[in-house]
Amino acid sequence: MNAPSPQDAAPSQPSAHELWKITLGELDEKMGVKILEESVERVVATMPVEGNRQSFGLLHGGASLAVGEAVGSWAAVIHASTLGKTAVGVDVSATHHRSAREGQITITATPIHLGGTLTTHEVLITNEAGQRLCTLRITNLLMKRKS
Repeated sequence: MNAPSPQDAAPSQPSAHELWKITLGELDEKMGVKILEESVERVVATMPVEGNRQSFGLLHGGASLAVGEAVGSWAAVIHASTLGKTAVGVDVSATHHRSAREGQITITATPIHLGGTLTTHEVLITNEAGQRLCTLRITNLLMKRKS
């Protein structure tokens, strides 16, 4: 349900309080996701609409959810890494405002709450004109890393 945690990326696992670096998963790569920015304050990525459309030629709502959840989870794992922890998704919800037929979308996750046990992020998906396509909210539970 969320991005790979630090224990899944064994060779690049950060030390106790080193920031975790995003590693794309198989689905992210198939969807054409590119990371533009990664920090505790903000994670920004892009994804092409082409290759992520449903049968009516529109950006697939499931693609929006998948990429939005990934970006929000990455943001949570980056914060968790500052505490020597990892994050697992416990809730995600989305509202679709409009769709797209072509171009590139931008996905931006910003924190609503950064706690020691839970994080909540707002994830905005916009088109090239800056119009909001989808708004997601994701909550992640922070946990000890497995050895």
